[in-house]
Amino acid sequence: MEKINNKTKIQLGTKEAAEKLIKDLYVDLRKKLNFWANFTKQTPQARMGYIGQHLVSVVTGFPGGKSGARGVDLIFPAEQYGEIKTCSLVDQLGSCKNCGISVSPVEKTCSSCGGNDISRKEDSKWLLTINTKRDLQKFNNPLFYYFVLFKFSNINDMNSSIIVTIYKINPKKHGFTLCILDYYYTIRSKSKSKAPLNLWPNMLKFLLAEPLLIYEAEIKNNNQIITHNFKTEKIIPLTPLIQHSKSKNLTYESICSMIDSLELEINKKPKSKKDLLSLVDEELINKRISNEILCKELSKAIYRKRLSKI
Repeated sequence: MEKINNKTKIQLGTKEAAEKLIKDLYVDLRKKLNFWANFTKQTPQARMGYIGQHLVSVVTGFPGGKSGARGVDLIFPAEQYGEIKTCSLVDQLGSCKNCGISVSPVEKTCSSCGGNDISRKEDSKWLLTINTKRDLQKFNNPLFYYFVLFKFSNINDMNSSIIVTIYKINPKKHGFTLCILDYYYTIRSKSKSKAPLNLWPNMLKFLLAEPLLIYEAEIKNNNQIITHNFKTEKIIPLTPLIQHSKSKNLTYESICSMIDSLELEINKKPKSKKDLLSLVDEELINKRISNEILCKELSKAIYRKRLSKI
């Protein structure tokens, strides 16, 4: 970033530009929104999706298509493009555990009863809209999908740092492709709903898509911005399967199918699904199964039977 006539010249693809963008469009804007939300009792949320689009352009160095909800989010050479999704866990409405009244994220105590035992929510997610066959046919056209996330480092401490991350996903990965097909042909068709596909950060479906962390910054309580990762692609591995024991997608049948495909040796008789996953985790370490192979085979095991019916 250069200075010309005492004015800052912004250059895409630089860490300095990313930090300045977060300061101008997120930190300063959020500070003003929180100020007014205290008076108006309206939501302190801004249109975070658009800020996410700006940030991805600055970090990757590629421009957007000049549109908001429609059109191309990111333009690559050779007529290729990228799709950007943004999720914020920072400004969600919470509730008082004492009286149940809604509590704004800018409130430290309940405005009704004065209680300070607040339930802070962190269930926001990325939304992918696939309503028609045409939408389905185009879902893997983007060269990459970018998922932007804003979250507190400690959800129970509104004064804790805000972590900003960008994940990059290749839509042709088995975990992502099969997830999209399963949503359209099984989940959406059964419910006959036009509700979008929900992807929660760090949940099994998202991790099976083999996301790469390409950007991470921390906004301190004093609004100082510290960049921890800038454009270095870091694999986000699938966490131990036992942590996903409550996942409805991870059935006993799908686990056994994956065991067969990876030729894992489970010599003990498991007492439960959770016990089986613990044994599988040990065997995966012993056999040094790569994250790429694990995600591929587990995705096939989860979705194969459901998609075989279409």
